[in-house]
Amino acid sequence: MKKELLLRGLLGIPLGIAIGHLITVFSSLFWGTGAFYPCMPAFAAQVGSEAQAVLLQTALCGLVGFGFAAGSVLWELERWSLARQTAVYFLLGAALLIPTAYVCHWIERSAAGILAYLVIFTVIFFLIWIIRYLLALRSVKKLNAALGHGDQSGS
Repeated sequence: MKKELLLRGLLGIPLGIAIGHLITVFSSLFWGTGAFYPCMPAFAAQVGSEAQAVLLQTALCGLVGFGFAAGSVLWELERWSLARQTAVYFLLGAALLIPTAYVCHWIERSAAGILAYLVIFTVIFFLIWIIRYLLALRSVKKLNAALGHGDQSGS
C-alpha cells in the first residue's frame, strides 16, 4: 500500500503542475489585462521575483498533484464506507488546494475569498464525484448483464 501511495503520488506531480499552469492561463484570460501571467503579479511581488514565484507555485502545484493522486488509494479501502472515503478525500484535497490557492494569490485574501474558493472546489468535486459514480454504476450494470444477472432493480 505504501509503495502504491508513493507511485501514484509521483505520477500525480506532473498533473498537478499542469493543472496549476492551466489555472494561470485561465486567470490571465479572464481576470488579467490580456497579457499572460505565469503567476499572479501580487504573488511575484510578495516573493520578490516572478521566477521565484513561478518556482514556488510549481512546487506547490506538484505537492497538490502528489496529494490528490496518492490520496486516490482511499477509494480502494473496502473496509471504509463510500461516505468516509469521499469525506476524507474531500478534506485532503481541500487541505492541499485552499492553502496553495491562498499562497499563490489565486483567491482574494479574505474570509469571503477563501469561502468562495471552497464553494467552487466543493461544487467541482461533487460534480466529478457524481459523474464517476454514475460511470461506475453503468459499468456494474453492464457487468451484471454480461453475467446474465440482468437488472435486479425492476427498472
